[in-house]
Amino acid sequence: MTDQFAETVRKPRADAVRNRERVLEAAKAVFSAGGPDASLEAVAKRAGVGIGTLYRHFPTREALFEAVYRREVEQLGELAEQLKSDAAPVDALRRWLRSNVEFVATKKGMSAALALAAHGSSDLSTYSFDRLTKAVGALLDRAVAAGEIRADISPEDVLRALVGMCYLHDQPGWQTSVLRLLDVFVDGLCVQVNGPAPSRGDATGSAKGRAQRRSRKSRT
Repeated sequence: MTDQFAETVRKPRADAVRNRERVLEAAKAVFSAGGPDASLEAVAKRAGVGIGTLYRHFPTREALFEAVYRREVEQLGELAEQLKSDAAPVDALRRWLRSNVEFVATKKGMSAALALAAHGSSDLSTYSFDRLTKAVGALLDRAVAAGEIRADISPEDVLRALVGMCYLHDQPGWQTSVLRLLDVFVDGLCVQVNGPAPSRGDATGSAKGRAQRRSRKSRT
């Protein structure tokens, strides 16, 4: 009976859970916009809660930033799983990468304070990198297995390209330019119909293939 009572006490009320989600969703929108409106007061106003309610869930600015960041990373991981069954391989990869642009916009809006949050939470960067690498890796493997994407690119390569495109653009409307570049990038990864894709990460196999091609040329 005591254990059941303690579990009941610890379980947050439904309205508290809803308020927390509303704050996180509002924070995402406010931080994505950035600028002078990226304040906790603006977040509370957009969420329709008092500033006291916000602080009860997130006692510090850094705690809110970290919660938003982790939530975004987790949602991107879940999206990758969903796209594996809902979309064709190349389309799934393209849609997942495009969703990351919104995530980067949120991150840009809170970059300074997020650095403080990451400093206080040493596993934050590791968690996000591992989760996103796993997500895009699964989409890449699926596309490679279908013979639609070249196999000599790693999940880390894709994430570096994505980050590079996003952070080279800081002018208003940068998302539109990045989305266009992402389409070009994904199109460039597609396997040409007149040639097979090399095996990912198989340097020996690639060298063997080159040697075989040289041998065939020498016989002709």
